Amino acid sequence: MPEGDSLFRFASKLRPVLEGEVIEAARSHGPGPVPRVQLIVGKRCTGVRSQGKNLIISFENGLALRGHLRMYGTWHVYAKGEPWRKPEREARLVLEVAEAVVVNFSAPVIELIEERALAAHQPIAGLGPDLIDDDFDAAEAFARLRAPSRAALTIGDAIMDQRAIAGVGNIWKHETLFHCGINPWRTVGSLDDETLRGLIAKARELLRASVGKPGPDGVVPRRPTMWVYARPGQPCRRCFTRLRMNRQGMDIRYTTWCPKCQPIVEGQPLPPEGPRRR
Repeated sequence: MPEGDSLFRFASKLRPVLEGEVIEAARSHGPGPVPRVQLIVGKRCTGVRSQGKNLIISFENGLALRGHLRMYGTWHVYAKGEPWRKPEREARLVLEVAEAVVVNFSAPVIELIEERALAAHQPIAGLGPDLIDDDFDAAEAFARLRAPSRAALTIGDAIMDQRAIAGVGNIWKHETLFHCGINPWRTVGSLDDETLRGLIAKARELLRASVGKPGPDGVVPRRPTMWVYARPGQPCRRCFTRLRMNRQGMDIRYTTWCPKCQPIVEGQPLPPEGPRRR
């Protein structure tokens, strides 16, 4: 699934193409609800931004398009007349401006909504602080993760809860927990305040590094290396222990971790016994 850093990059790619331009033609297709995109034809785009895993395109008439990519959606930009790299039947939204065509492929959510309503629209209003945002509110993120309703959640589930902190998906869940030395099956309530704050800081550091944002010292770090994500059964890059993998969470995605670098602690739920890839 595209995560907060992917949406940030999509917004950065679409912004110079759309901002300030008049939409000459627009069309949208199912499956699912089809927004009345004819309402933005002839209107100027006033902004493109990401918010968590959402991409929002604003227009001068007060309307905004919100797209959520879920697992397989993507955004492409083409010059007029340039062949598309994916079949037209997969196009969910097409926006044409003077010099370019913007196409969304396969997103399950494309909706047109009044910009002023976004503040109360639950998919946006319910989001926690965005980790990539320059004005990220670490205290609010900590308070949301520390909420009593999340105390019994495993940290592998809680860190991907967009209502707590926005932007982390399966990739950065893996990498954040590895760098913090936290077993994915530990509960939020078992983590002390210092550890929880460190986890939030590390997640923010990794996502911002992924999109080329500077760290606290003002230096732009290199794009992070994948230490555990998509490496089940391979040796840990740090200690050479074979990485373990099992399903976790409501959507039962696979989680990979290092048994030595992310040890089980007394009293935590045990990771289920499951397949180990060779």
